[in-house]
Amino acid sequence: MTDALARISTSYDTVAVSYAERVVDGPEWEIEGFDLVTALADDRPILDVGCGPGRTTGLLSERGPVVGLDLSPGMIEVARRDHPELDFRVGSMTALEFPDESFGGVVTWWSIIHLPRNVVPVAFAEFYRVLAPDGVLLMGFHVGEDSTHKTSGYGDLPMDVYVHRWLPEQLTEFAVAAGFTPYREVEYPEDRLMFRKAKLA
Repeated sequence: MTDALARISTSYDTVAVSYAERVVDGPEWEIEGFDLVTALADDRPILDVGCGPGRTTGLLSERGPVVGLDLSPGMIEVARRDHPELDFRVGSMTALEFPDESFGGVVTWWSIIHLPRNVVPVAFAEFYRVLAPDGVLLMGFHVGEDSTHKTSGYGDLPMDVYVHRWLPEQLTEFAVAAGFTPYREVEYPEDRLMFRKAKLA
């Protein structure tokens, strides 16, 4: 694990319990987006990347099979505590330990924001690899061009992570380079994007 990933993991280990207590509800569009991902995944499992304490994984599980993945063992411990019936694993989005074409959908909900900018294309390549043909990628992110250093959070607990903001066109460029096609059949808020992996000819 690189130093940057280790800092992310340690930071979220520190705040895992406090984070789970504070981050409870999401926007209404979130539910609509999960409904769409589930429909497009066509009964194949969905991978919730950067699942944290499992809130999004739980919402996705109401719609179909799902696996939650997070870099932080502390977050996964909380997720397993709160959702013992679901499948949670510790792992990195830069090296997904799943076979090729394992999932019908990948959801990365505000989890790429901490990944070093030069590593984000690696994550897109991994998302593409584990998606089945015609699979769908849904991502949420902070919009902008700056990066800030987060030294505390979720009850003023110590953290050491960077928050990287992205322009939608920058992430779209990475996605297309990885082989994805933008999914433009619905309107999204500015801070969400959806892509599909092309079917094999």
